[in-house]
Amino acid sequence: MKKSVVKTSALLLVLASTLLLSGCNYVLFDPKGPIAEEQKSLIITSIWVMCIVVVPVIIMSIWFPIQYRSGNKKSEYRPTWEHSNLIEAVVWSIPIMIILALGTITFLTSYSLDPRKPIESKEPTMVVQVVAMDWKWLFIYPEYEIATVNEFAMPVDVPVEFLVTSDTVMNSFFVPHLGTQIYAMSGMENRVHLMASEEGAYKGFSANYSGFGFSGMKFSALAKTKDGFEDWVNEVKNSPEVLDDENLAKLRKKSRDVPPAYFSYVNPLLFSTIIENYTGALNGE
Repeated sequence: MKKSVVKTSALLLVLASTLLLSGCNYVLFDPKGPIAEEQKSLIITSIWVMCIVVVPVIIMSIWFPIQYRSGNKKSEYRPTWEHSNLIEAVVWSIPIMIILALGTITFLTSYSLDPRKPIESKEPTMVVQVVAMDWKWLFIYPEYEIATVNEFAMPVDVPVEFLVTSDTVMNSFFVPHLGTQIYAMSGMENRVHLMASEEGAYKGFSANYSGFGFSGMKFSALAKTKDGFEDWVNEVKNSPEVLDDENLAKLRKKSRDVPPAYFSYVNPLLFSTIIENYTGALNGE
């Protein structure tokens, strides 16, 4: 009877866990770029290292109550036992080795996955300027003198340097399929290098709470072939809207769930101007 109850409970636990996990989106384990691929490898390696402690603890937490329950006459009763050099060696040596392993991994990846580190490629690096606003994302292509809202495109296998700032409170720019998130702060320029290795439309969002419109602060990251990217640029250039002072003032107003928008012209110095608004440079301070 007891064995039947234990088996049924275990089965129900597995079933419940399966149902809970079925709704999860394992986007971090579905990388679409070299940076995200390295981060996936880092996460998996760290998990395996930590399992050296977690798995034995789980096994012992089940085995000890069964082995030393009051009804088990086969278990040895040792009331005078108080010390074991072997147990002390295991208890101290394994955590120390895990800390050393994780410390080494952290040290190495702090440099190899530095967001400011350019991605090695035969293709020249493209620059995209990113501005966090209330509650939308503005993307500026200074080379093409175009801008978009809540959508950007990039050619596959071409490294992109994202220059990130904020025209409002602090936010966080993140495309999980491509890798590293980076903070956007007013008056400051942050940088992150990313690259897409597959065509597709990937979701991006703000990973830092920034007010009541935060939940809709999402954008599309489009990875296209070179020809597809050029077609997208031409589509933006054919937009009747330009990002002049009037439209910029509209963008600065608080708004939620903003659909993508294209601007066929933008001042290539707008990104610098936005930063200088918060540093006092424009006021001669």
